[in-house]
Amino acid sequence: MNERKRSGKLAAHMPVVLFILLLAAAWEAGARMFEIPHYIIPKLSDVLVSMGDNWRLLSKHFAITLGEAVLGLGISAVFGVLAAVWIESSGLAKKTIYPLIVTSQTIPIIALSPIMVMWFGYEIWSKVAVVILFTFFPIAVNTADGFRSADPDIGELLRTMGAGRFDRFRKWKIPSALPGFFTGLKMAAAISVGGATLGEWLGGENGLGMYTKRASNMLRGEAVFSGVLLLSAMGVLLFLVVLAVERAALAHRRNKNE
Repeated sequence: MNERKRSGKLAAHMPVVLFILLLAAAWEAGARMFEIPHYIIPKLSDVLVSMGDNWRLLSKHFAITLGEAVLGLGISAVFGVLAAVWIESSGLAKKTIYPLIVTSQTIPIIALSPIMVMWFGYEIWSKVAVVILFTFFPIAVNTADGFRSADPDIGELLRTMGAGRFDRFRKWKIPSALPGFFTGLKMAAAISVGGATLGEWLGGENGLGMYTKRASNMLRGEAVFSGVLLLSAMGVLLFLVVLAVERAALAHRRNKNE
């Protein structure tokens, strides 16, 4: 049975793997066929060679950017959930804070990023602040929407059974909000890397953002693309970690449905 499940999972992932291999082959063949200059689109093989030659340096920058993204994502998760709880538990907050959070997204984050650098300097916190600007909104809004989606009949049933406000919130609202929370967290995980990279571009000395910026200034296309591939892999990795946590946290729901 386990063998059948494994083979089924492998078969499910094969289209993605084949599509990635097709893109890789098209990249390599296209760069060779059209003789595109290396500083515009380098050959994939040259990118992989550059990645191997600079692996130690790339590993150091990868760890720095990953730390910034994870720290900012964690802070956003905490404050995003707290904001959603506040919005759900206070009618005044629902009328004031929620619209303010939504309106804040009309301000270009790239315009706020230099302010973060002025406030926090060139240390890690300026990059973390930019990550928070990217990731707070999807977590707070999706969690608040999850609270609102709770079935009112269940809440009324718990009330008639004598459950207090806290117990109703714990047994009714929180389970209803979990899918929304994880949806927001997955979105935030994917874009947290972009926030960390932008923060490094605007005011940093280390990280993959600075690595790609320096390589671009020197027209080292292979180095730029190796950094970009690692940033993309980082975003996918964070997304998959959150997805695994979501599946573990919501496993009891799937078992009930089955």
